[in-house]
Amino acid sequence: MGILPTQTYHKIYKNHVDSEDLRTKLKLRYIKEKQNLFQKHPYLDTYLKQKSLDLGKIRAHSAKILSAGAITGALLLSSPDNSKSLPDPYNFIEQLRADRMEKGDFEMRKILSETLKSILPQRPHVLDVRTEKLIEQIVSTTTQIPVKASLEGEHLNTIYGLIGYEQHLKRYPGDNIKEHGEGYVLKAGMAPGLGAWGYVAKSKDNLDPYLTDVEKWYAVVQTLYLPDWGSRQPFLKDWYKHRKLLIVNTQNGNAVITAIVDSGPAMWTGKNFGGSPEVMDFLGGEKYRKGPVLVLFVDDPESKIPLGPVSYNNVKLAELRN
Repeated sequence: MGILPTQTYHKIYKNHVDSEDLRTKLKLRYIKEKQNLFQKHPYLDTYLKQKSLDLGKIRAHSAKILSAGAITGALLLSSPDNSKSLPDPYNFIEQLRADRMEKGDFEMRKILSETLKSILPQRPHVLDVRTEKLIEQIVSTTTQIPVKASLEGEHLNTIYGLIGYEQHLKRYPGDNIKEHGEGYVLKAGMAPGLGAWGYVAKSKDNLDPYLTDVEKWYAVVQTLYLPDWGSRQPFLKDWYKHRKLLIVNTQNGNAVITAIVDSGPAMWTGKNFGGSPEVMDFLGGEKYRKGPVLVLFVDDPESKIPLGPVSYNNVKLAELRN
């Protein structure tokens, strides 16, 4: 595995990055270096599989035989777990159901954001399975959207991270920015390249209302850093194409249903996800460029749930779930 540059270490000590944030960054670095290793030495992947060995297990085994001095050093570098204790799920969800019956849309957004703040760590990082399951129930109950952290066995590297502002994407050959709406969202301009899956539509004639919404409400996720992205193509590429996600701004409770159209952002940006100008505008307003969000798969096998902003008291969404 490559050595982190001196500038990275300097930044860590200067800004006092907490252990969970550092753990997340190291995990992503490990995944990237593992991919690079197998690309340069493809025979190694086959050899390890034949021996029923896994790099993660090798590292765990090595850790057990570290010298006493190395173990002591690791303990000194680690800090106490700063995760928050979780409430009783049953009572918690029942209270949210009661609130949804009595409260309006604005009040429910506030309730959701305050609820998430009481559970989530202050700085985004990888969550444990128990926390993810509780979040699934909370978000599904308040928004009436069936969501999953893991869907059909697939899982992003993290569901809690930072989202960044993206440009409009070319929907078909010859597309131009003037066809992407009106107002200040056009100031974002058009990305010079295509999304990871190419054009949204083959031609302007093929651009139906749904595909128009796909680009309008698109999301960017780091599929390129999935540990099995290289070994399971083209299945994963097909599975993630236009996959629906629910993105929730944890600071204000605003939520929007999006479609995956591009892969990124790059790890060095410090961001985990990206959103179209319209997505970012709804999540945080005209000047919103970066912030903490939850990103969950929408469990919608029959594709009945529309893309776009979520109204917490949408009767039609409630009917779709039944």
